[in-house]
Amino acid sequence: MLEAPITRNFSHTSFQLRCFPELREHRWILALLFFLCFLSVLLGNSVLVYVIRRVENLHSPMYFLICMLCIVDTLVVTTILPNMLLTLLFNWNHISLASCLIQMFFTHFLSSLESTLLMAMALDRYVAICRPLHYMDIMNSSMCLRLLLFTLLRSVSIMSTLVVLASSLWFCHSNTIQHCYCDHMALVKLACVSTEKNHAAGLVVIICFVGVDIPIIFFSYMKILNVVLRAAASEERLKAFHTCTTHLIVMMCFYLVGTITFLSGGLNIPIATGINTLMGVMYILIPATVNPIIYGVCTKEIRCGLQRLFKLRARNVRSLKVSPGKGQT
Repeated sequence: MLEAPITRNFSHTSFQLRCFPELREHRWILALLFFLCFLSVLLGNSVLVYVIRRVENLHSPMYFLICMLCIVDTLVVTTILPNMLLTLLFNWNHISLASCLIQMFFTHFLSSLESTLLMAMALDRYVAICRPLHYMDIMNSSMCLRLLLFTLLRSVSIMSTLVVLASSLWFCHSNTIQHCYCDHMALVKLACVSTEKNHAAGLVVIICFVGVDIPIIFFSYMKILNVVLRAAASEERLKAFHTCTTHLIVMMCFYLVGTITFLSGGLNIPIATGINTLMGVMYILIPATVNPIIYGVCTKEIRCGLQRLFKLRARNVRSLKVSPGKGQT
C-alpha cells in the first residue's frame, strides 16, 4: 500500500483492489464459487435469450424486456467477475484510475438499466392484466422506443455525472480500494479533498432510481394482485400471489442491498468492510443468477418454448441418423 503526503500536487493514478482479504487462505474456494456463479449466469441467460429469439410466440413486449434483462445481467456480471477471479487466483489486483472509472461507469450504468427494465416489466404486466383491451395500443413499438430512449438518457446522464465528479478528485492518501471492483463509494473514500458533491450525486442516484422505480413497481404489482384476486379461481389466485410476491421479494432485495452499499459511505452506516464488499458483489450477482429461473423456468410460455426447441432438435438428430441408412438401401 502506497502512502503520500497530503498535497494538491500529488494524486494516485493506479490503485490496488482488496477482495476479501480476511478469506485469503480460502481464496481458491471463493474463486471456484464465483466461477460457478459466472458459468450459471452465462448459461442461464444465454439459453433464455436463445429461446425467446427462436420461438415466434415469444416475440412480444414482455419477452423482449426479459431478453433485454438477460443481456444486461450478463454484461454487468462480465464487467466485474473476470477481474475478481484474476485478483483472487493470481493476485492481479492493480488497476489504473482510467480503468477504474470505466469499470465504475459500466457497473453502475448497467445496474441502473436493470432497475429501469424491472420497472418496465412491472408496467407491462399491469397494462396486460388491468387494461387488456388497450394492451396492444399502449405497448406498441413506439412506446418501446420511447422507453428505450428514456432508459438510456436517464442512465447515461446520471452515471456520467457520477464518474466525472469522481475523476476530478485528488487521491493522495492510500491507493488501496477496499472492494472487489471499482465501486463509487469505495473510490471516493480515498479522496483527500471535499467529497460533498460526490455524496450528493450518490443521493441523486438513489432518488432517481430507487425513489422512482420502487413505488411504480410496488403500485403495479398491488394493482395486479387486486385484479387477479377478485377475478381468478382459488388455485389461480394462489399462483398469482406466489408469482407476484416472488418477483417483489427479489426486486426489494436488489434495491435494498444496492441502496445500502451505495449510501453506506455517505451516511456513515457502520458496516464491516468485508460485509459491505460481499453486499456489493451479491446485489449484482444474485439477480443475474436467479432472474433466468424466475422469468424463465417459472414462466409457462418459456418452458413450453424450450421443450419445443428440444423436441425439434431431437427430431432433426434422429432424421440425420436415419438418412444414411435409407441411402444405402
